[in-house]
Amino acid sequence: MSAAGKTTLLLVDDHAIVRQGLAALLAREDDFAVAGEAGTYEDGLAALVGLAPAGVVLDLSLRDRSGLDWIREARAKGYAGKILVLSMHDETVYAEKALRAGAQGYVMKDQAEETLVAALRTVFSGQTYLSPAARALLAGPHVPEDREADGYANLTARESEILYAMGGGRTTRDIAEQFGLSGRTVDVHRANIKRKLGCGSLAEVLVKAMEYKRAQDEALQPPAPPPG
Repeated sequence: MSAAGKTTLLLVDDHAIVRQGLAALLAREDDFAVAGEAGTYEDGLAALVGLAPAGVVLDLSLRDRSGLDWIREARAKGYAGKILVLSMHDETVYAEKALRAGAQGYVMKDQAEETLVAALRTVFSGQTYLSPAARALLAGPHVPEDREADGYANLTARESEILYAMGGGRTTRDIAEQFGLSGRTVDVHRANIKRKLGCGSLAEVLVKAMEYKRAQDEALQPPAPPPG
């Protein structure tokens, strides 16, 4: 706590526009203050030392390395503050991984405006924050086991993003432009995806990608209303 009694936060996201949006959202609140921002893995770790924030709002898909690795390294370096993950990735797969790495909560980016502040207040009260849907799904052990069997849980956050994009018919150039990567880096990710999913050819990867995208899209659909 500082900044006139407010809880200080560090925002770690590789997109400046996202950080600006989060800062604007938090500026409306009386109990939080943004102490600083970082756009890379290493800058985020350095800011922990320089700013000593009470909490961190962390993007899972940092451009240079995984946010899961960032959490583990921050904890290994002795950071004891709260870490709330903000991500576009399926919470039924990555929320559990984030909590195991040392985070206290997980918020989907498309729900941030409605839930971020409540999630922060929850974790600073000493509780873990997950959406009701994530809590219900993670309570059923068959869900992560099924994902593990398919090999998807072995993918990094960035690999999952690229697999999803491939499932939507995006080309290497499209994907490179979308994520600010070189074509060569995208090809490396595709090769890693192929290996982790146990595919023998690119055609098999594309089939897996379409299945993955369909499953992700279905998971985001609201439940059907009861008959009557």
